[in-house]
Amino acid sequence: MKNIFKSGRFKLISGIIGLLLIGALIAAANGRGETVQSGIIGTVFAPCHFVAQQISNLIDNISTNAGGNAVYEKEIDALNAEVGELRSQLVDYENLKTQNELYKEFLELKESNKDFKFVEASVIGRDSADIYKSFTISKGLASGVKKGNAVLYGKYIVGVVDKVYPDYSVVKTILDADFNVSAYEILSNEISYVTGNAKLAKNGKCKMANLSSATDISYGSIICTAGISADIPKGLIIGTVDEIADEATDISSYAVISPGVDIDDITSCFVLTDFEQ
Repeated sequence: MKNIFKSGRFKLISGIIGLLLIGALIAAANGRGETVQSGIIGTVFAPCHFVAQQISNLIDNISTNAGGNAVYEKEIDALNAEVGELRSQLVDYENLKTQNELYKEFLELKESNKDFKFVEASVIGRDSADIYKSFTISKGLASGVKKGNAVLYGKYIVGVVDKVYPDYSVVKTILDADFNVSAYEILSNEISYVTGNAKLAKNGKCKMANLSSATDISYGSIICTAGISADIPKGLIIGTVDEIADEATDISSYAVISPGVDIDDITSCFVLTDFEQ
């Protein structure tokens, strides 16, 4: 009985398949694309077709998005490259602008002091451990540089040559406690000297020391070299006064000075190798 049932089920299935095939052949022969059987098949397999279609659409969307992202990323890369180039040009522009300002001030100084002889130098090293911000320049004995020569940035004095080697030199800045130069205030003509100390150097400043408690020097006063030293001429600008304070050790006062140039920003300078006294 069991074998008969199996045999009957097989025949039934075979018959259905046969009918479907015959229907398909008839539809093809009649040139029509739909038959009862094809409708049945369409109804039975419609959910599968829907799911397949949705998967296909999803794949198409993913491909489209992936292609869009690839183009987008390519455009971003191109824009980033353009931004990088513009930034590089901006840096070059700023460097050129700074260089032009340096030369402009230098030429003004040169015009006012035709006897000055200079050597241009580049900053090639800095001592990060030095709170007084000493730096190394690219010129030395071979270029006529000597110990004690004033180092200028435009019309501002930023230090003096402290150590000289054949092809380079070390500059001691005006922030240094060992730096000492005679100085005066341009309106009152009050004379004293400028030096540095560790506390002020941390803020990039120095001081005009040993002033009277009744000094006429005040905020905004311009301090210049007095020219008493044989190595440093008169009239080089040191900086401007930020405040007047009392010394802790005696009854004198001192003026806190902001240099005309930020020492950290100096990349080029001029060494004053000679001048007429």
